[in-house]
Amino acid sequence: MSEVRPVTTILAVRDLRRSVAFYRAAFGWPVRIEVPVLVEFELPGGTGLSLYQREGFARNTGTEPALPPAQGTTGTELYLHCDELEALIERIRAAGGQVLTPLAPRSWGDEAAYFADPDGNVIAVGRPLPG
Repeated sequence: MSEVRPVTTILAVRDLRRSVAFYRAAFGWPVRIEVPVLVEFELPGGTGLSLYQREGFARNTGTEPALPPAQGTTGTELYLHCDELEALIERIRAAGGQVLTPLAPRSWGDEAAYFADPDGNVIAVGRPLPG
């Protein structure tokens, strides 16, 4: 049986402090690593979320810095399942998340709402529908 490894989502952000403040306020995730250009959160289930300063991401990876979000979003999507969905949506809004779509059933059997964080990354929060 193969070992299940945690997945890390990396978001290259423009303003690291602002983005860290948003994710702390919206989700309350504990910080696992914190260095000048990188903060990594410990998400439920062992998943990690790494926030890189855009310029630091380019230095560390040897790639060009991430482009500014197109029409308010980037290509990165962070999808979260939760039980208390309405409460989480309110926390995201209170932290400054921009509502992209209202809470609605999706074709794959989930109810979900989509938001953009302060750097335009897409956050989808949802829960499975009964049946």
